[in-house]
Amino acid sequence: MQKEIISTDKAPAAIGPYSQAVRCGDFIFVSGQIPIDPSTGQIQNDIKSQTLQVMKNLEEVLTAAGSSLEKVTKTTLFIKNMDDFSVINEVYTSFFKQDPPARSTVEVARLPKDVMIEIEAIAIFRGSSQYI
Repeated sequence: MQKEIISTDKAPAAIGPYSQAVRCGDFIFVSGQIPIDPSTGQIQNDIKSQTLQVMKNLEEVLTAAGSSLEKVTKTTLFIKNMDDFSVINEVYTSFFKQDPPARSTVEVARLPKDVMIEIEAIAIFRGSSQYI
C-alpha cells in the first residue's frame, strides 16, 4: 500500500519533521493541528478561539486530502488544562453535530508554541465506498 503526503497552505505548515497528513489506502491520518492562523501566523490567547482555529485547520487539511469532518472516525485532543473541557466541547460539538467520532482527551504539561490545545484525527478517504 502506498502512502500519499498531504499538504495545504490553508493550514499551518508543519513546524517539525512531519507531514500535515498522510493518506494510506482508504484512511487519512492528520497530524496534530495547533491554533496557528495560516494567513497571519498568529495564535489567539483564549481556549475558545484556539479550539475554533484548530478545528478550522483540521477541516482544511481534510479537504486537501479529499475527505471532510464528516468522515472523521477518531480524534485525539491534547489539552493544557482539563478545566477548559466544557469550552472545548462547546466548540468541538459545533463541528461534529451528528454522529461524532470516537475520541480520547489527554491533559498534557506543554504543547508546541505553548498553545492550549492540539487535535489529531483519522478519517476515511472521501472516494472510499467500502466504509460509507
